[in-house]
Amino acid sequence: MATARAMLERRRSRRILIRIPVRILGGAAHDEPLGAPAEAIAVSQTGALLRTAFSPALGSRIEVLNVRSQEIREFRVIRVNRSATDASFELGVEILHPARNFWGVSLPDHTRTA
Repeated sequence: MATARAMLERRRSRRILIRIPVRILGGAAHDEPLGAPAEAIAVSQTGALLRTAFSPALGSRIEVLNVRSQEIREFRVIRVNRSATDASFELGVEILHPARNFWGVSLPDHTRTA
């Protein structure tokens, strides 16, 4: 398992903790529930950490609707973890076609290099 330091060094941009309601509209395989409610709990310029009730396959593509802005972007699932506190899943996702302000919040620029 990667250490927290190694994960931070690999991260391309800083995350901010936030709660943004989203809907997962399905992926390339279309085996995800259509319009499944979810929540972005951390976001960055290059991705997010989503909390949802189902677990898509690692590497699958999903569409995420930002409920606040009604904008949709495609993401790739790069990590799936079962929550330790309930039956939900936490998905690490990478945005495939970045938008300047998909999340509707001010995000810090890229991380500093050592």
